[in-house]
Amino acid sequence: MEIEVYNVSGEKTGKKISLDDSVFNIEPNDHVIYLDVKQHLANKRQGTHKAKERSELSGSTRKLRKQKGSGMARIGDINSPVLRGGARVFGPRPKDYNFKLNKKTKKLARKSALTYKFKDNTIFVVEDFNFEAPKTKNYIDLLNNFKVSDKKTLLVLSDSNKNVYLSSRNLKQAKVVSASDINTYDILNAQNILMVESSLKKIEDVLKD
Repeated sequence: MEIEVYNVSGEKTGKKISLDDSVFNIEPNDHVIYLDVKQHLANKRQGTHKAKERSELSGSTRKLRKQKGSGMARIGDINSPVLRGGARVFGPRPKDYNFKLNKKTKKLARKSALTYKFKDNTIFVVEDFNFEAPKTKNYIDLLNNFKVSDKKTLLVLSDSNKNVYLSSRNLKQAKVVSASDINTYDILNAQNILMVESSLKKIEDVLKD
């Protein structure tokens, strides 16, 4: 299975590169994609929500009125949950939402996501490049050359590149990651994926069985 290679101007170079069928052309598994995305979003949750319960509120513990004879319902102190400003019953407490997935499950999810993107023809392979200095205009020009400036894009580099990363940082719909950090959520969240040529080998090495 082969794919065209483009230069940074968005033009075909006439060169093609082979993709590993075991990574980019498998039978997608929707359930493992769901699990991996669920874990990614769960792990991003802070879980610091907290509401005060009755014992944590400051206030008098004096009984507001006598138990019987008032003609009204019995009531306790001013911290009662039924009163305005009172405590909350069974309110949220700090919680860790993280959960684990097997490495093989996460690998299968990423390969399934890449397969979907390849079949949708939304993956572009670009010759290796670098920016001389961090400049947002350079990154916008790159996106314009591929006619994806108005879409969510993911650029996958073989290694971290400070100039390219800083050039993309001000663009809301653009994200840059290294091949070792690619995840299922980012793959699916992007409408188009740009991969530098040298990153393909690293992705295949990471995801091969």
